[in-house]
Amino acid sequence: MTEDTDRPDPTVIGDVAAPPFARLPDPHQIFIDRALRLRALAERSEIGPYLRFLSDLAELQYRIQDDLPEPAMPDEAALARARTHGMPPLDRTGFTPDAAFAATFDRFTGAAAEIAMPPAAAEALERVCAAGRAQGEGMVRAVLAGTIPADALAEHVYVAAILQVHFVRLAARLDAAALGPVGDGACPCCGGPPVSTMVVGWRGMHSTRFCACSLCGTYWHQVRIKCVLCGSTKGIGYQEVEGGAGTVKAETCDSCHRYVKVLYQVKQADLEPVADDAASLGLDLLMQQGEYERGGFNPFLLGY
Repeated sequence: MTEDTDRPDPTVIGDVAAPPFARLPDPHQIFIDRALRLRALAERSEIGPYLRFLSDLAELQYRIQDDLPEPAMPDEAALARARTHGMPPLDRTGFTPDAAFAATFDRFTGAAAEIAMPPAAAEALERVCAAGRAQGEGMVRAVLAGTIPADALAEHVYVAAILQVHFVRLAARLDAAALGPVGDGACPCCGGPPVSTMVVGWRGMHSTRFCACSLCGTYWHQVRIKCVLCGSTKGIGYQEVEGGAGTVKAETCDSCHRYVKVLYQVKQADLEPVADDAASLGLDLLMQQGEYERGGFNPFLLGY
């Protein structure tokens, strides 16, 4: 494990960052990009079989979207209240499944059995499929609240994948220009925590950092060398696996004693927030030996 600082590259000129506050997801592109990245990472990872499984899940998230019903969007009054009071327009705490979510659930669970998976994962999928309405809604609430029971992690991976599809479709239908900050460490669309952050190489935004939401896929701008969870600018440090490529680091905060990963997409264009967070599990295992707790949320790293 090595420590370093994180400073913008002073040699980059002619590409002045003028980032929007938020960047909304493309519901199809986000999942196919994730699937392809997971597949590439699986080829050289010690957890390759698991990453291939996640790649198949992401491809399924992409494939089931055609002809899904339109999701029920917040009405204009709710959107206005959210803007006025600095709240996320997609209220995850008050989420009520609609016809679009039900169709997404049925399509995903019906097709997921075709994916190659170990027996334990197949049994978990069967339990999700067999869950009654009350139990199913309980799993949905647990994922959205981040209160997933330790004895049912596998079941909730599937529920989280279904919720991702639904909330990405919701977020894509919002107006990015109407979004604003809703608090430290909170997605401006759904209020969820970041899965990781990325220093991007996007045109016009070179070396700018964005947080990424693991649920709705929204990116929101965050200045560098600042804790994305508590807002502190003091005691910020960076740790990475010794001998690594310098593309994935843990940003640590001495104020809240947590860390969130920083992915340097500016150095490697195909990095993806959820995929590369999952694939860099080794960094999380090393961080467990220290004083900092993981602050990013990734439903595919439940239990770590």
